[in-house]
This record gives sequence, C-alpha cells and structure tokens, in this order.
Amino acid sequence: MDTIEQARRTTWRVLVVNVVAMWVLIAVSVLTPLWAGRFDGWWRIGPALAAAVCFTWLCIRIMSLILDRRHYPTKQVAVAAVLAVFATGLGGADPFGWGFVALCWLGVATLEIPKRAVRLLQAGTFVLCLGLSTLPWQTGTLGVRAALTGMDVDPAGWQSLTYHVLAFGLFCLIVPPSNRIWVWIWRLAVEAHRGREAHTRLALAEERLRFARDLHDLVGHQLSAIAVKTELAVRLSDVDTGRAKDEMAEVNRLTRKALKELREAVRGYRELDLAAELNSVKGVLEAAGVRCEVRLPYRELPAGVAPVFAYAVREAVTNVLKHSTASFCDITIRFTEKEAELTVRNDGVARRQADDLGSGLTGMSERLGAVGGTVKARLVEDREFLLHAVVSLPIDG
Repeated sequence: MDTIEQARRTTWRVLVVNVVAMWVLIAVSVLTPLWAGRFDGWWRIGPALAAAVCFTWLCIRIMSLILDRRHYPTKQVAVAAVLAVFATGLGGADPFGWGFVALCWLGVATLEIPKRAVRLLQAGTFVLCLGLSTLPWQTGTLGVRAALTGMDVDPAGWQSLTYHVLAFGLFCLIVPPSNRIWVWIWRLAVEAHRGREAHTRLALAEERLRFARDLHDLVGHQLSAIAVKTELAVRLSDVDTGRAKDEMAEVNRLTRKALKELREAVRGYRELDLAAELNSVKGVLEAAGVRCEVRLPYRELPAGVAPVFAYAVREAVTNVLKHSTASFCDITIRFTEKEAELTVRNDGVARRQADDLGSGLTGMSERLGAVGGTVKARLVEDREFLLHAVVSLPIDG
C-alpha cells in the first residue's frame, strides 16, 4: 500500500469515527432508560432508528464523494439534513444522544465548502438543535441524564436551556474544524505526492539533458571538423590530389575517434566524475522524496577507483528508483591500502523485488570484474536492501 492510499484510509477512518460515535450515543440513549425502567417511546424510536440507518448510508456516500473530489454532493447533503432532523427530533435532541445525529451531519456537510458557508451551517445547526430540544417529548422519558438521576427535566427550564446551549454550542464549534483539518491534511498529502512526482520527472529530464549535453560536447567537435575537412577534400580532389588524400586520412582519424568516444558514452565506459555523479543521484533521489546520505573518505580515492564507483552508484540508484519504495538511501565509500568498498543501503524493497534484481546487476558485476572487483546485493532486513562493491588495490592499468 502506497503512502497516498494510507493517508486516504487514515482520513476516512477519522471521518467515520463521527458516525461510530453517533451510534454509540444512540445506543446509550435507548438502552439507559430501558435499564432504568423509564422508557415508553417506541412510537418515536422506531422511525428515528430507520432514519438514522438511512442517514448513515448516505453520510458514508457523501464522505466518499468528497474525498474522491468528484463533486460536492449538494442533493445528498440536503437529503441527509432532512433525515438528521427527523431522527434528532423524534429520538430526542440530547447533545450526548440523538442530538449527535445533527452534529454528525454538520461535520460532513461542512467539508470542502467556504468558511463563510461553514459559519452559516454552524449557526443554523445550533439554532435548530436548540429548537428541537424544546419539543414536548424531550423530557426525562428518553433523556440519559433523567434516566441516570431518576428525575424528569423540564425542557423549558433554565437549567436544561443552559445545558443545551453549552453542549450544542461547543459541538458546533469543534466538529466542523476537526473534520476539515483532516481533509485538508489529506489534500496536502496528495499535492505533495504530485509535487514529488513532478520533481522526479524534472530531475530525470535534467539528467537526460546533461547526458545530451555531454554527448554533444564529446563528439560535436569531431563531427564539425569532419564536415569541414570532407568539404575541403572535395574541393581539393581536382586541384591537389595529395592534399585531398591527407584531408581524407584526417577525416578517417576523426571518425574513428568520434566513434570510439560515442561507444564509450553509450556503454558507460567514459571516465565518470564521482563527485558530479554523487551530486546528480542525490538530487534525483531527494526530488523523488528519498532522503539521501553520502559519506566519503577525507582523502582522494586511489587512481581508477572513482570511475568504477561512479558507474556503480549510478546503477545502484537506478535500482532504488525502479525497484523500491524507499524512504532513505545511504551511500558510503571507504578504502584502505588493500581495497576500496562502496555500500548502498535503502529501505522499501520487497523480497520478491529483490529476487528480480539479478539481471540489473549483471552490468555492474562485469564492470567491477574487469578491474578485479566484486559486487554483492542482498536483503539485510525485511525491507532493507544492501549493495556492497569491493575493488582490490592497486588497480592494474
């Protein structure tokens, strides 16, 4: 499961918690008066439960539509509002009971709408819940407080009014921001993921441009010289055959040189600069959201080691980007009088992916084998992969 899917599921669970809390409070509102022997409102509880079930289904659908950002489901939100008012009014508008149905609707309806609309819905829900709490049947028959205390509560009394004002006011202030902030975090995660992908594409495009620039610098001069000398040889062919042959011989030399350098560039045999390669791969990894740590010796590497390790670093980082979902990559280079070693460690490689890396390491093994070195790649933990390359010193040739 990728990071974005995990973030979506986390946001979904947080939003569903409101629905779960609603049903817990409904259960307490129904069961507590039964336990106290003070319940006589089945004519209202039955329809209220049916409305709450329909509201739950519709509420989950609304949250799904909003998270997927298809559109704001205005019609569904309106129907859910009617069901919430129906359930709250019949069940009993206790903030810690049936009244939480309306608050649950408020938490869903205020997702992905302007702040001004949120304030209007908060005020409207607050006034509506206070009005529903004054209905004639909102006495101790169904109230949790009445069931626990054994006293009927006058819904028109100042104590009940104060209780409902404080409770509904607090919930109306807290529920919408708490839900909106989680959706906002989810949106930030999506945008960050898209930005990371864009940075990765940009870094890879810059790498391709760098390679194209290097290729142009490598053979561009020779090809330009070949064009000039070929034109000169054509002009001299009828005037001075000897000079024309000399120019064609020079063209042949330049052609062979250009071909050799082109093959070296394509095959990776061109002398690579280790420092430039490390800077390049670090930029690509960090653009892809992979934290990269590079540890180098304080002394200059022995002759011939830097180009070999530069190639190995390039191939290893390519595997990190292609075969893993790594969050970090550590690159360490050290050497003694007898050998130099390179280690590249990253997390995020599944075991089945590690088994598929053999073909990708063939070229690296051949390159290191040509200078008497070896390379090993293995899983060191469940999700950590280690590439270890060693070159014996000194390197012949």
